[in-house]
Amino acid sequence: MPTTAEVVDRDALIAWYLRTRARSRAIFDLVSEDAYYARPILLRHPLVFYEGHLPAFSVNTLLKKGLGHPGIDPALETLFARGIDPDDEAAAQGAGVSAWPTRATVRHYADEADAAILAALARAPIVDDRVPVLRGAEAAFAIIEHEAMHQETLLYMWHRLPLDSKRAPAGYAPVVDGKAPDAARVAIPAGTATLGTGPEAAFSWDNERRVHRVPVEAFEVDAFNVTNADFMRFVEAGGYCDPKWWRAEDWAWVMSTGVTHPLFWERHDGTWHWRGMFQLVPLPGAWPAYVTYAEATAYAKWQGARLMTEAEYHRAAFGAPDGGERAFPWGDAPPASSHGVFDFETWDPQPVGSRPAGASAWGVHDLMGNGWEWTSTVFGPFDGFEPLPSYPEYSADFFDGQHYVMKGASPVTSRDLLRRGFRNWFRPQYPYMYASFRCAR
Repeated sequence: MPTTAEVVDRDALIAWYLRTRARSRAIFDLVSEDAYYARPILLRHPLVFYEGHLPAFSVNTLLKKGLGHPGIDPALETLFARGIDPDDEAAAQGAGVSAWPTRATVRHYADEADAAILAALARAPIVDDRVPVLRGAEAAFAIIEHEAMHQETLLYMWHRLPLDSKRAPAGYAPVVDGKAPDAARVAIPAGTATLGTGPEAAFSWDNERRVHRVPVEAFEVDAFNVTNADFMRFVEAGGYCDPKWWRAEDWAWVMSTGVTHPLFWERHDGTWHWRGMFQLVPLPGAWPAYVTYAEATAYAKWQGARLMTEAEYHRAAFGAPDGGERAFPWGDAPPASSHGVFDFETWDPQPVGSRPAGASAWGVHDLMGNGWEWTSTVFGPFDGFEPLPSYPEYSADFFDGQHYVMKGASPVTSRDLLRRGFRNWFRPQYPYMYASFRCAR
């Protein structure tokens, strides 16, 4: 990510924008033409929406809201303005659109939007403290990070498409070999944790502000994420059949949906498989279990444990025995492949603990990469919260007590989003994202 001081580095912003747009195009190119209007997740719009939404958000945010530009196509900029987050699939049925534009229309619009955005990044007054949307080049940073976040949304939607609707990239081969390390617990002593992102960062979202320190009591945490093999023991022990492990609302979800195992697991010919992005593979026992918050909390209770809070995650990930704190779990060095499974290096997870160089100062592994990490913290504002002028509804619309904070990163989280204060959030029974967990006590 480029940095801002008194003057924004326009060349760096342009390079970042081009790199991000190229990745989005590559992601759409993975999908066959006949799937373009498919809606693999009913709680989300069909694929066509997202190819239009990404450029439309940039036009609406930087050009129109920030620079007073008239835009390119008002009808498309309205159609593609915002996605949906309905309570359930019944509510989602009423959020459909009767007719979507052709792919040629969407791509022509995207080309025009790219040209206009690039011209603005090169020459327009994108830094102007008199305009809240442009203060510190906020809108320019927001549109690029917004797209990087949506790339992960796209891929977990792609994950639900039929396998024959996608084209695997050359050389694709999931890493299914490997044995998980022996289970271990790490004692984290009492201390303080710094939450949020401070003004030293070039950009942060409103829910990351303001930076503050909180006390954290001593606790124990698993050194490694719960694996598929671990979670299988819960399944085989009848965990999905016993309400005592589940919160009341989660047990109601189990009963209403008939769920009996994680969504990423499928049983074929009597054998468990993992539904990979491009193929089914025999269930890799050493991979982290991707589950809902509901399933994670049930498993933890079955183990006589719980999930970490957001503050405990920060303490385990960024704290150090000398009382200091690190920028990343592994230290202050920029993220590299040796530190974790992130930045689109692979389409699927890898065995837990396979990047030991990324362990925290306490010896806790995979805190950033290989799967987002559920916390028990309800998503809400920090003290002093102020909506982001460029995107005021980004966080505030989700301060409803129905979403939980996730931290870290998944295999398809851009390295540009890897910062200590970044927060992700989802509903507790939403099963599609790449979310792992570990037990604390």
